Amino acid sequence: MYAITGITGKVGGALARTLLENGKPVRAIVRDRAKGTPWAALGCEIAIAEMEDAKALSAAFTGTEAVFILPPSEFDPEPGYPEAQRVIDSVVAALKAARPKKVLCLSTIGADAKEDNLLSQRTMLEKALNELDLPVTFLRPAWFMENALWDVATARDTGVLYSFLQPADKKFPMIATKDIGILASELIQQDWTGKRVVELEAAQRVSPDDLAHAFEVALNRPVKVEIVKRDTWEELFRSQGMKNPVPRIRMLDGFNESWIEFKDAGRFAEKGNTLLQQVINALVAGYNTDDRV
Repeated sequence: MYAITGITGKVGGALARTLLENGKPVRAIVRDRAKGTPWAALGCEIAIAEMEDAKALSAAFTGTEAVFILPPSEFDPEPGYPEAQRVIDSVVAALKAARPKKVLCLSTIGADAKEDNLLSQRTMLEKALNELDLPVTFLRPAWFMENALWDVATARDTGVLYSFLQPADKKFPMIATKDIGILASELIQQDWTGKRVVELEAAQRVSPDDLAHAFEVALNRPVKVEIVKRDTWEELFRSQGMKNPVPRIRMLDGFNESWIEFKDAGRFAEKGNTLLQQVINALVAGYNTDDRV
């Protein structure tokens, strides 16, 4: 049995579907039964558990071949990341009690960064899971190509792609969530001992200019990049309702300044097969649906 948290998201869903296609039994861990109904229809066993409920998580993890850990993302965290810490404490307690044979954790590029930023929540998670006496694989994917979903409306309506990633011609490590799910399904079925880190990015790195071009093709209209100036970020993010934008700002700094990066600039990272154009085409085609990473 493979227990999957975050199954209602793109990565967890892609992992679960791939396992099901391979004839593997899947236990879908969801917050309420309604969210599990579509997965039950696909043949999954359903377990109800909040990520902060160690007792319920322990029951969901018990008797499994492997557990996939995908904590919820907190984009506007309180200082010190207490939300992440509560989830981490719960997950660790549940894993200690249930003792699955192995654990696959979806981490991120930048989990090894020295400077505090939004991705430090995954740094905290890796540190906690590293202390467990269980085989753990940390899958560190690059920036999700699907984050470009938030650019569809402005690209379509105004022909402008507003970019926090800069400069416009800089190539950044990115990956399609489909490829994360595919690799995750391979990794979780493997046998290993101890701890290991697996990095993942697309075969080609992506610049904001590349994103604009992909939108041009998908929308059949000119699209240009407009850089959002660094000194406007905090005021902008606060105007959008963020209470603590500094971690997000520092994450963007990390990508732009290249201190959030894979070892050896991704030379030894696994490579995904999905093309940027495929992702952007799908985002544009499905924009009117409630489709979030």
